[in-house]
Amino acid sequence: MKKTKLLLMAVAFVAAVFTLLSFGKSERKVETSAKLDQIVADWERAKAYTQEYLNASTDEVINFKPTAEMRTFGQQMLHLSEANYQLSAAASGKTSPIEWGALEKSDQHKTKAAVTKAVTESYDFVIAAAKEMNEQKLGEMVKIFNFDMNREAAFNKVFEHQTHHRGQTTVYLRLKGITPPNERLFK
Repeated sequence: MKKTKLLLMAVAFVAAVFTLLSFGKSERKVETSAKLDQIVADWERAKAYTQEYLNASTDEVINFKPTAEMRTFGQQMLHLSEANYQLSAAASGKTSPIEWGALEKSDQHKTKAAVTKAVTESYDFVIAAAKEMNEQKLGEMVKIFNFDMNREAAFNKVFEHQTHHRGQTTVYLRLKGITPPNERLFK
């Protein structure tokens, strides 16, 4: 009888430990999935916000340079787009469909329509790459330029980059008498 009781207690203990371990894994998976969902949501918001900047511009603004040393508004947006492709490709393990400089230096992107198309496609690439990510890969290490970081940090770096360059274009709009779009931080 004692042996049966001990055996039942041992089985119950093992079952309890297994349940707790499984629960812990489940919680971590939900947390990681929530991280990917947040990455996608942030990029969709960033795309909409950048689209508002492009909508506020004109062909004249697209080709406007505040000083000779600066990029045009369009070049800022195209530079942002190239980094969206290149850095999110490195973050996700996908292959970028464009090379560095292919957009910004191209003569094909001198109109609002052409720049808007190129920029929108770059955001679509990042969003698709994030959606296709395996949740478990966010912690994997990648190299961005000469820096080692995990994939999640890499997505954060490219997000910071696009925010920086979009923010710079606020001045371009203001110099042309255009009120820039309202902040979308919580939208």
